Amino acid sequence: MDVMLSFLDTNAFWVWLGIGGVLLAIEIGTGSGWLLWPAGSAAVTAVLSLFAPFNAAAEIGVFGALTIASTLAGRRYLSRTAPTGPDINDTTTHLIGHSGLAVHAFHDGHGRVVVDGKEWQAELEGAITLDPGARVEVTDVLSGARVRVRAA
Repeated sequence: MDVMLSFLDTNAFWVWLGIGGVLLAIEIGTGSGWLLWPAGSAAVTAVLSLFAPFNAAAEIGVFGALTIASTLAGRRYLSRTAPTGPDINDTTTHLIGHSGLAVHAFHDGHGRVVVDGKEWQAELEGAITLDPGARVEVTDVLSGARVRVRAA
């Protein structure tokens, strides 16, 4: 154990950079999202060891504290932005509640809208006509590339 700690004391930057690289490689291979934070913490510890050389025990403590803090902060942020629903890759379900503009006049409750930079076929709730450029809000995603909207 003393040999490993003395090696860490003399080559701290490269050891921490290596640990970060190995953790990042495992993260890339698995895609779990859990090892990204320790990999970043190891890289920060490597840089800190260059400018403020600590002993091995202090560096391990810094790495542990950074890992815990970054994991908690990262998970808190990611939990708010992670998509929900049956299929996280289905971007159409995330349209509900978004605003858009009518591209052309709606006739008999049918027309086209632009929502988030994409044009969609749309069915209009309530009113039968809608002028071009009118603001709409998506209330439902129908089959295919169709959305149901209401005048906003």
